[in-house]
Amino acid sequence: MGFLTLITFIPVVGMIIVLLLPKKNLNAIRWVSAAATFIPFVLASYLWTQFNYNLGGINNESTFQFVEHARWIPAFGIEYFMGADGLSFPMIWLTTLLSFICIFASWNIDKAQKGYFALFLLLETGMIGVFGALDFFLFYVFWEVMLLPMYFLIGIWGGPRREYAAIKFFLYTLFGSVLMLLAMLALYFNTTDPVTGAHTFNMLHMMDQSNHSDWLKILDVRYLIYIALFIGFAIKIPMFPFHTWLPDAHVEAPTAISVILAGILLKMGTYGILRISYPILPDIAASTSWYMAVFGMINILYGAFVAMAQKDFKKMVAYSSISHMGFVLLGMSVFTSAGIIGAVFQMFSHGTITAMLFLMVGVIYDRAHHRDIEGFGGLGLKMPVYTGISSVALFAALGLPGMSGFVAEIMVFIGAFPVYRTITIISAIGIIITAAYILWTLQRVFLGKLNPKYENIPEINGREIFTMAPLAVMTILFGIWPIPILNLMKTSLNYLIQIIP
Repeated sequence: MGFLTLITFIPVVGMIIVLLLPKKNLNAIRWVSAAATFIPFVLASYLWTQFNYNLGGINNESTFQFVEHARWIPAFGIEYFMGADGLSFPMIWLTTLLSFICIFASWNIDKAQKGYFALFLLLETGMIGVFGALDFFLFYVFWEVMLLPMYFLIGIWGGPRREYAAIKFFLYTLFGSVLMLLAMLALYFNTTDPVTGAHTFNMLHMMDQSNHSDWLKILDVRYLIYIALFIGFAIKIPMFPFHTWLPDAHVEAPTAISVILAGILLKMGTYGILRISYPILPDIAASTSWYMAVFGMINILYGAFVAMAQKDFKKMVAYSSISHMGFVLLGMSVFTSAGIIGAVFQMFSHGTITAMLFLMVGVIYDRAHHRDIEGFGGLGLKMPVYTGISSVALFAALGLPGMSGFVAEIMVFIGAFPVYRTITIISAIGIIITAAYILWTLQRVFLGKLNPKYENIPEINGREIFTMAPLAVMTILFGIWPIPILNLMKTSLNYLIQIIP
């Protein structure tokens, strides 16, 4: 049993132990859950030290690392095929980190704790599996495994409109999953294993154009498959106009689930495009890149303007995520080294920044029991430590130089400007709007005269600092010294660029 399998399935072992524990033994449930997320994080960190930065192919098994390959359902060409490269490994590592942090952010869940922690651990397995799978059928199984726990975690432990938000999330994602399933079957029945000649779900075989049938080489068919995959992934991003499920899901979800939703789940949409759509249908990716750049620009501006209009703190952060994911789309659309590496770095960076933002909102909501931005004021006088950590999160979201968000955004602009000059210039307006709503929020919540209602508001506690401080350190560290992450990504992503015509 390899490291990737252990990282993926140790949370399931933890889930089984949690289900066997008496529900009254809350401390045991919490600490077993913490251990079941900490061990994968340690193993993923160890794999980082073993990662070969010079290996990086997208469609060749020998260039993937920590590969595990076994027959699963041989009658249908289905394999248990896991591996990591510069595209997937940063997201695997980030998933293990945020999952561990979110267990501690879930410490104050006050109902059905046993069910909550069990579902959370199952969710982690689904997320890691999506990033590690190299068999399309296995990828789809993990994608669906991830859907159900998230539905229940929002629908049972969420806010007043939790059922509406959970059903909306489920229906949107299910619609995307159906389109993905149809595209997967079309690829399966028209791709053959070069050795056996049988149909295969192996993604790397699908990426080799010589394994495609004549039917799959028809241009209109390739466009239909690409569009089906693209919509399925765009819903998860979420890309305008498929974004409307996100604010409801974020506002109603518990704090830790909002962190996972924004920090990891949104990235699965862009990851799916880079892992599946681009290398399997590179010609269609190249011919439709302008449209992706336009959607990226729309996401950046629309998300920023709507975020500025929000009075609910959590909804403001949710719309800021839509805006920041627009930078990923813009960077992905240009097929330059700076653009596409900047896009993937933005996926990683945004995962840490948005996690801090939602944890920040959760801390103040636990004390004030509301999220009205204009209902606070002067909190910096009573909560200086909280204000300091929150300021790091807000300035990182703003894209302040010296923080990881700036590195990602400037790389995207450097890569995109020579290709789509006008779109890039218009998109840059989003930086000004982002600065405006971030600074306005900072002013209304933390500065000025103290609201008398919060004269005795308690400072952030040790557990909450433990969840936010590591992310703040990472944001600054990778803003000053991004080389460790960039070195992980560059070989694989530069190879991906080469196969796009």
